[in-house]
Amino acid sequence: MKICIPTGSREGLYAKVHGHFGSAPFFTIYDTENKSVRVVDNTNAHHSHGMCHPIGVLGTSSIDAVVCLGMGARAVQKLNEAGLKAFRANAETVAEIIEKFKAQELEEVTVENACAQHGCHPHE
Repeated sequence: MKICIPTGSREGLYAKVHGHFGSAPFFTIYDTENKSVRVVDNTNAHHSHGMCHPIGVLGTSSIDAVVCLGMGARAVQKLNEAGLKAFRANAETVAEIIEKFKAQELEEVTVENACAQHGCHPHE
């Protein structure tokens, strides 16, 4: 499984999780099968609010899920339409998210429990 995590740097497992999925400078992709890390520049980071197109940026990365601090219903809907699941994790680094994934401590984000406004997740 390939997990995509929005990050503020290219520091791999040590990268800090970025507070906003669509505007993260980078997407760190962790492959659970071969335990590898790859970082993708988010070329759509400077979009207008609510207008992110992460699938366009990540389309060739063949990811299976997105894990972030929080996400709006519209983003969840776009990911679900692309066959991807979104999960919420209270973690500061990619490594912490991977540990929570292994321990099955991630909460799936749905349209019903998505963020409704800014300030809905802990690291904002």
